[in-house]
Amino acid sequence: MKTVIGLLFGCPSVEHEVAIISALQAMQSLNKDKYDPIPIYISKDGQWYMGDPLKDIERFRKGIDEMLKECQKVIVSTNAGDGTVFLYPQGFRNKKPLAKIDVFLPVMHGAYGEDGSIQGFLEMTGIPYVGPNVLAASVGMDKVAQKALCKMGDIPVLDCFWFYSSEWSLRDLEILNFIEAKFKYPVIVKPANLGSSIGIKVAHHRDDLVDAIELACRYSQKVLVEPAIINLKEVNIAVLGDTEEAEVSELEEPLNADEILSFQDKYISDGGEKSSGMATLKRKIPAEIPESMANEIRGLAKDAFYCLNGTGVWRLDFMIDMDTDKVYLNEVNTIPGSLSFYLWEPKGVSYPDLLDRLVEIALRVKRRRENMIVSFQSNILAQGGFKGKK
Repeated sequence: MKTVIGLLFGCPSVEHEVAIISALQAMQSLNKDKYDPIPIYISKDGQWYMGDPLKDIERFRKGIDEMLKECQKVIVSTNAGDGTVFLYPQGFRNKKPLAKIDVFLPVMHGAYGEDGSIQGFLEMTGIPYVGPNVLAASVGMDKVAQKALCKMGDIPVLDCFWFYSSEWSLRDLEILNFIEAKFKYPVIVKPANLGSSIGIKVAHHRDDLVDAIELACRYSQKVLVEPAIINLKEVNIAVLGDTEEAEVSELEEPLNADEILSFQDKYISDGGEKSSGMATLKRKIPAEIPESMANEIRGLAKDAFYCLNGTGVWRLDFMIDMDTDKVYLNEVNTIPGSLSFYLWEPKGVSYPDLLDRLVEIALRVKRRRENMIVSFQSNILAQGGFKGKK
């Protein structure tokens, strides 16, 4: 009997289109002899849909609104262990489930999909799911929290300054003066909880800095400022597993066209019409770095994965200051573009094999959680109303 995979993708995020590409790549690569993939698409306005047109990338390219007219709006049961998908809204005649999910596979980038939101929902369903848990997803999306935890784990990260975007209009001059006193130009300004290089800008002087901050404020409630590494080499690596057992992929050296690796570099450098997500990016595999440095990055990647409570497949992006040979963790991607399948192929792990491993990890994590005590018998309610002490 085939395992039914509920492939969740889309969601209200600026990385919505990237998630569509990643999800359809995954759906095409799932072993159809073992799995029955059910695509569940979440639109930009938060509506959930099922239907055969969702399996075809060309239908998305021709127009999502028209395509959705041929799909069914659905709702997923939150009763623990149920996993059923129903038509929405439910009426007297349509109470029969459309599908019963065995494992959820979220392929969602950015807000609501990679920040712990969907993971919290999936925890409530009680159905095993691939990828990070609530805490890991939340920390993975918040670069400020991520840096703080990495520092506690002795994982090297760049110094930074951050502030809430709401503070910018109240004390912009104070913020500018503080940044200029703390760092030399150039600096990099980022939205603190966004991926795909959206909203990131390098500032070489104050006017640049103002523009960069105002751009970041449009995307995030937190703004992060870091010193820019002048002689920079970027190296990425993926980690697969959980906190008990994990392995690392081959290292890649992405080739960017500008000072920072941009959204254009990552996803539409081939013209955009036939983009293959992160697989489109120009890169060197393996990265051209000394073996001693490669080993250092492999060790740091595993340490960060463990420190941040990793599960599934993550991509970790590192920066090398070529003037000092110092390595810094830039960020982690808990649901990376294209699930970083291209980093596993050089190690003999095909995309279908990678997806098999991810499902196995999800089931293993589920079994482990089932062995934990989450409640205990108590007669506290029978002992006297509201007057007891805490």
